[in-house]
Amino acid sequence: MYFSSLDPDRSQFLAARLSGVRKTMPVPAWPRSERELPVVELEVAWVRFSVINHRTKAEQIREQGKAGRNDLFSRDPLGEEAQRAQYSILCGQEGFEDLKSDLKSRRQQEPAIVTADGVLINGNRRSAAMRSLFVEDDVRSAQYITCLVLPADATAAELVDLETELQVAKDFKQDYSWINEALLIEELYERENKDFKRVAERVHRKVEEVRDYYEKIQQVHQLVALSGGTREYVDFIPNETAFAELAKHVKNKSESEAKAVKDVYFLGTLVGVEYRNLRHLRRPDAAELVVNELRSHATLAPLLEALPEVSGSASTSEDDYLLDSFLEEEPAVSEPLESVLRLAATKRPEETVQAADGESIEMTDLMKSLRDVIKSAAQEAAEDSQDRREITAPLERAEKAAVELKRLLDALPKARRYDAWDEREFSAKVDRLEGLLRMVKELS
Repeated sequence: MYFSSLDPDRSQFLAARLSGVRKTMPVPAWPRSERELPVVELEVAWVRFSVINHRTKAEQIREQGKAGRNDLFSRDPLGEEAQRAQYSILCGQEGFEDLKSDLKSRRQQEPAIVTADGVLINGNRRSAAMRSLFVEDDVRSAQYITCLVLPADATAAELVDLETELQVAKDFKQDYSWINEALLIEELYERENKDFKRVAERVHRKVEEVRDYYEKIQQVHQLVALSGGTREYVDFIPNETAFAELAKHVKNKSESEAKAVKDVYFLGTLVGVEYRNLRHLRRPDAAELVVNELRSHATLAPLLEALPEVSGSASTSEDDYLLDSFLEEEPAVSEPLESVLRLAATKRPEETVQAADGESIEMTDLMKSLRDVIKSAAQEAAEDSQDRREITAPLERAEKAAVELKRLLDALPKARRYDAWDEREFSAKVDRLEGLLRMVKELS
């Protein structure tokens, strides 16, 4: 990491700038006992953005994919390429223009925090906004940014702790997406010997909340990996509730049910089915319901016909597969829905697939059809659940009534000990109960 060996030229420059500086400010979040840090003004174009900023981790993964470079931010973190990419990410975040307007009118209100060679640990977005104001909008008041400077021997762990305390633990600021929060929590979990209690203490949250974030991101990891690079972590920022419900449901379920529900949730999320519909499919036969809808769909039925286990063919030639148009290796066909999911995950919207009957299908049309199919399956599941509730409701209510009557028998002797007890009123209520029971027996 860049902070394990400071850039000598930059650190010497900043040390010279600090020479003679007397002004300091306390930073309560700094983990050391000496929390007073020197204050200095630095040119906004000179400071460097932190490329280990957890606020932008998912966006960095996306940019690495676009560039085809896993070392985009690690090979030369302070170099022009990495810094330009990080600046672009920061400028593209929601609310950036509002932040610029605020800084233009009110100027900088809180100091940023930098390492001894001028890398921002806190204040990256403000610095990017000020740089944009100065460089692009020629706002001269944004030329310098006020910074607090950390000691030259600050460690990686101390910097992560500081970022966590300043930007996450206090209030989980709005510019932290849930994906990036979860990625940070996952990193802390590994660092804290896989102890959720210790992570919860770090971020000032309940243990169950931290665990939920960790379990949600595990589901996202699986779907991103399944896509083979087609889908990015940032694509799933709008789907937090779906991943939360999925992670909670599969936790204590059998392997078969967990897989069925996971496949349906993953496919539904990819094609844009709302979580309110998907939740009806949290049941052991979820995959079966969706596959049945696929078989009855005119456009999608050829997809299932091309799968060996469905058609009954044992052939493994390329002509037997719908998926040969986009998979280099033979697809897993242990379950029809799995191959459909793989198709939706790995194909881009602008692509087409070749169906078993030779027809080309636009992915945009295919995704819409899949969305309709899953919604239909969800509706069927909802109606089935309603029917089951209606069937079991009388039994459940009878059981509750029996429990209440048992409580009545236990409470009656105690109540009769008091002078204020009204036996006549009680007898009237018993008569009403007897009348209701007669009606129930007459219906049976």
